[in-house]
Amino acid sequence: MEFLSSLGVGFDAALTFSNLGIALIGAFLGTMMGALPGLGPANGVAILIPIAFSIGLGPLPSLILMTSVYYGAMYGGRISSILLNIPGDEPAMMTCLDGYPMARKGMAGEALSLSGIASFIGAIFATIGLALLAPQLVKIALLFGPAEYFALFTIAFATLGGISSTNQAKAAFAAAVGLAIAMIGVDTQTGVQRFTFGEVHLFDGIDFLIAIVGLFALSEVFIFLEHRGSGDHKEQGITSIGRVLAPWSMIRSCIPTFGRSTVIGFLAGVLPGAGASLGSFLSYSVEKQIVDPTGKTFGKGDPRGVAAPEVGNNAAAGGALVPMLALGVPGSGTTAVLLAVLLSLNITPGPLLFSQNPDVVWGLIAALFIANVMLLILNIPLVGLFSRVLLVPVHILMPLVAMVSFVGIYGISGSSFDLILMVIFGVVGWLFRKLDIPLVPVILGILLGNEMEVNLRRAMTLSDGDWLTLVGSPLSITLWALAIIGFVAPMIFGRKVKRAIAEESDEIAVGD
Repeated sequence: MEFLSSLGVGFDAALTFSNLGIALIGAFLGTMMGALPGLGPANGVAILIPIAFSIGLGPLPSLILMTSVYYGAMYGGRISSILLNIPGDEPAMMTCLDGYPMARKGMAGEALSLSGIASFIGAIFATIGLALLAPQLVKIALLFGPAEYFALFTIAFATLGGISSTNQAKAAFAAAVGLAIAMIGVDTQTGVQRFTFGEVHLFDGIDFLIAIVGLFALSEVFIFLEHRGSGDHKEQGITSIGRVLAPWSMIRSCIPTFGRSTVIGFLAGVLPGAGASLGSFLSYSVEKQIVDPTGKTFGKGDPRGVAAPEVGNNAAAGGALVPMLALGVPGSGTTAVLLAVLLSLNITPGPLLFSQNPDVVWGLIAALFIANVMLLILNIPLVGLFSRVLLVPVHILMPLVAMVSFVGIYGISGSSFDLILMVIFGVVGWLFRKLDIPLVPVILGILLGNEMEVNLRRAMTLSDGDWLTLVGSPLSITLWALAIIGFVAPMIFGRKVKRAIAEESDEIAVGD
């Protein structure tokens, strides 16, 4: 009953004309951004952050906009996968395997509508899981002290490289860069200047919003400038949608797939660092082993091969919000960006969020239900319109991204120095992407660095400087063990996961 009453409070806060309008706009924009190859949910949210703050949206409307864009981009990633055989983002890669063959058979509309329904089912059940699991996780988190929180933040850094990562050294380097940036500014306890070099603008540290927009949005512009005029594959795509709705017989045959992939995807999302990519891959692989172990239909346009990864990656997107809201530890790259939004609104995710800001957190959960219904309504009848987004020339899109970034950041701070910083972060992001260094650990270091330092200092103060206090309880030992496993596991399994994904893609390429 407490769950239903809390959810009722959330719907009461979310069901206003302004919030419904914001959710609709976010869902629409998110689907369009997700459909464009290369942008994805993290970039989509990062681009809109400065707009949300410059127009003065409150905490709940801002979160509704960002999470609607997040869910919308997860929906939209399937469009280019099915029509162009180019994934909109990494989780949508598995959708190419059967989605594009369906489109080549003249079933593009059916594949798009089926994948839209699959996305809805995965996301709606993940949101139910979020509403049920997050408050229970909070009860466990209330047992945490400073030492346990320090270990918990270490888990976030150790696992955010992802299970498919094969170079944890690069992930660790990126995290170290983020932590170093977080140290810039005046020490709040001692008043000592750290890495400011006498520059007054750096006394308050570096705003993580500037870093996020520079690293994600501007780096995308620089990559376009580097590769302009090359590799336009739009003419190779499917231009005819055909029948818009999938027949009931096709949907019915996918119902067992929906159930299995929802569970797999949600569990993958809850695990920090696993995220939607692993949820999509595992869902597809398990479904293939269960229904088509000989490979007769999967990879040749089997509807279940479209449904499984779409349910899996959208369920994982909802699952990734669980550790972010309950523990303050993001489960994926996009939730790390959402964490920045919460912190900039003076809302601290974690155990006290549900007691101190119940209207915000339950309003957000209610808004996720509303956004999912809107996305289903938008994505089936308007799928032809969203597919037209793929025809927008990149040389028009990227200047628009740059304009939004500059206007948004200047609107927040009114400082030209912040614009220079943003450009510097854009260049760093471009360089890191060329060197295959992940950007998310950099953002996480900037976001959690100060909080990590504060908890380390508290633990040392309470123990009179005894470092053994960091492993002084069974809970902290368990957390350190999970951090070690999370850091080492990708070294063992990362190559196997990437090899398996590559083999699946090679099979399709040979089949074509």
